[in-house]
Amino acid sequence: MAQEVLAALSGNIWKVLVDKGDTVEEDDELFIVEALKMEIPIYAPCDGTISDVKVKKGEAVEEDDVLAIID
Repeated sequence: MAQEVLAALSGNIWKVLVDKGDTVEEDDELFIVEALKMEIPIYAPCDGTISDVKVKKGEAVEEDDVLAIID
């Protein structure tokens, strides 16, 4: 079953650490969001394969935006 990776807070995507097709394990770092001059890591909520990456470096995101899909 697909699992969405959500933004924990509003900010800008500072780094995208995964690509479509990458295999990840729960708690792997997937993205780093820059907010209020702090770098906040976003972790994988489960094991699986990245089926879609919805954001690019530099893109602004809001809290609960979908960043990626893990199958």
